[in-house]
Amino acid sequence: QVQLVDSGGGLVQAGGSLRLSCAVSGRTFSTYTMGWFRQAPGKEREFVTASGWSTGSTYYADAVKGRFTITRDNAKNTVYLQMNNLKPEDTAVYYCAAGRYIGTTSKESDYNYWGQGTRVTVSS
Repeated sequence: QVQLVDSGGGLVQAGGSLRLSCAVSGRTFSTYTMGWFRQAPGKEREFVTASGWSTGSTYYADAVKGRFTITRDNAKNTVYLQMNNLKPEDTAVYYCAAGRYIGTTSKESDYNYWGQGTRVTVSS
């Protein structure tokens, strides 16, 4: 069974930075596509970014492109989301996800495992 534990959320002022972490249990972390999603208050969960295991490719939602960076450390079974120049509209609960998918994908149904979420609040 694969388990994901998100951490690193908090309160930050607009323009600030945060780094989220997602620790993944299991020996096959390197073969999972990893993604980050977020859910703002009163809104549906939306895709943020993904990192494909087979190609090393990354994919970003337009709203975060140029500000957020996904990286993964296969030796530590951890994926990170570096968030810079944060805006109030980035306020949400952020979830990491893992899926047996070749390449990158923004579809929630392609992800098999989910973290519990970590809250990010950006004040103006």
